[in-house]
Amino acid sequence: MIDFLEFLKNTSYPGRGIAVGKNRVYYFIMGRSENSRNRIFEATEDGIRTVAFDESKMKDPSLIIYHPVRETEKGLIVTNGNQTDTIRDMGCFRRALMTREYEPDEPNFTPRISAMIHKDGGFELSILKRVQGRCLRAFYRYDDCDEDKGFFISTYQGDGNPLPSFCGEPLEITMPEPEEVWAALNPDNKVSLYTNVNGTVKLFNKHLGD
Repeated sequence: MIDFLEFLKNTSYPGRGIAVGKNRVYYFIMGRSENSRNRIFEATEDGIRTVAFDESKMKDPSLIIYHPVRETEKGLIVTNGNQTDTIRDMGCFRRALMTREYEPDEPNFTPRISAMIHKDGGFELSILKRVQGRCLRAFYRYDDCDEDKGFFISTYQGDGNPLPSFCGEPLEITMPEPEEVWAALNPDNKVSLYTNVNGTVKLFNKHLGD
């Protein structure tokens, strides 16, 4: 099992990341460009959305403004893009993601990562990424997991140009406290963090001094 805090401290740019454990969900965004960094998480009635911190600096909102988290009758949806709404509207995690693919942001072709946390405690993770010019759709289903353990998936596995996509199965990690996760993220690249521990939600935003 990987020490999640050490992993984050030693990985300058995992991009966007989802960690799901027993009664815990974490989602963070990081950014290298001014446009990506110009964001905060804002609470909504059914979850959160990304919004521009400074509207005057917003350039292309198409891939950076979306609802990362939505609570539905079937459970909690967490993603790094507008596929959140596709999953909500279609009502089936796998079927919805079979209609989507990686982001069209050449040369990175950022993967779409998604999670569905079901009411019974089980959860699903998915990554849609570009491999040899085609979309690879991978799905992982977990019935449950032990206390203090979780599974993590991210868009990238480090810095680079182009950015290297996450590779392999979701990582089995420790699940530290929200404040520890926020502190462990690279201070130059971190933007926002959503945490949900036993239903208690906390939002961390660099622009708001968290």
